[in-house]
Amino acid sequence: MSQLPDETLRRILQQIQTTAQQSSKALAVNKAQISQKERDKRMLQLTIGEIASIPKDGKEVKMYKGVGKAFMEVPRTIMEKDLKTQEKEVNEELTNLGKKNKYLEKQLAEAQAQLKDIFHHSETRDG
Repeated sequence: MSQLPDETLRRILQQIQTTAQQSSKALAVNKAQISQKERDKRMLQLTIGEIASIPKDGKEVKMYKGVGKAFMEVPRTIMEKDLKTQEKEVNEELTNLGKKNKYLEKQLAEAQAQLKDIFHHSETRDG
């Protein structure tokens, strides 16, 4: 690396720093998304549990689903099916966000390691 001109080295350093900053920001956003999806999943599980606790005797309980600013009556079977579908989608999104999180952590770690190597190399060269 000592053979590279200072300007080229400065550009490489700047590019690595930019990559590290972008990875760090993307990682923070991704973690916030994971947190939100986990809350959504928990809320769905609680709703499914509450509906399951309602007895299925001969008397049908009316259920309503939010549609924009209004509510629409929905049969229990459809409500349960929709909630299970939503739960499955949230689980898939959490899996994808987890994979993205691992990738971003790896990218950030690599950028930080490159920065550390550059600074360590420049210290040994100067010292």
